Amino acid sequence: MFTITFLDLSAGMGLCATGLLTLNILIGMVLSTAYKRSVYWKKLPPKLREISMDDLHNWTAYLALFFVCLHPLFLLLDSGNQFSFRDIFWPLQAPKQPNMVLLGTLSFYALLIVIISSQKIIKQNISFRFWKNIHLISYGTALLFLIHGLQMDPELKDRPTDYLDAEKFFSEACILIVLIASFIRYRYHLQSQNKNRK
Repeated sequence: MFTITFLDLSAGMGLCATGLLTLNILIGMVLSTAYKRSVYWKKLPPKLREISMDDLHNWTAYLALFFVCLHPLFLLLDSGNQFSFRDIFWPLQAPKQPNMVLLGTLSFYALLIVIISSQKIIKQNISFRFWKNIHLISYGTALLFLIHGLQMDPELKDRPTDYLDAEKFFSEACILIVLIASFIRYRYHLQSQNKNRK
C-alpha cells in the first residue's frame, strides 16, 4: 500500500515552490518590459488583459514563500532523518547534503529580502535604483533554488541525481525556461538601449 510520508510532502512543497517561483520570475520579466504595447499582448482575450500583472506577480511570490516555508517544516516532522531547526537555518553541518541544503537556505533568505523590499512602506523609503538592485537578487535566487531542487536527493539517501526522474525533469524544465526567458529579456534590454541611442 502506498503511503505519503512527511518527506514526500516536503519534496512536493519544494516542487510547488519551484513552479511558482519560475512563474513569478517570468511575470517579473514581463513587467520589466513595455508588454502592453506588444503585439502578443494585444492579441490576448480581453478578459486575460484585465488581469493585473502586478497583483499576479505579488501573489505568486507570497504563495511561493508559503510553500518554501512548508518545505523544511515537513522535513522537520519526518522522524526518519536527523534534521533540526539549526540545520534548516544554518545548514553547514546538516546531516545530509549540507551544500545543497545551504543553497536552499540561501534562496529562502534571498526570497525574503526581495519580498520585504517590495512592500510599499519599504519601497517608498528607498530609491528606485536601490530597490531595483535588490530586486535583481531574484535572478540569483532562481539559480540557487533550481540547483537545490535538481541536486537534492528527495529521499535524503545521498543517491546520485537521476536526471531522467520526473521530479528532476520538472526542475530541468524550469531551469531551461528561466535560461531562455533570461536570454530573451537580455536581448530586449539591448534592443531598448539601441533605440534610446538613436
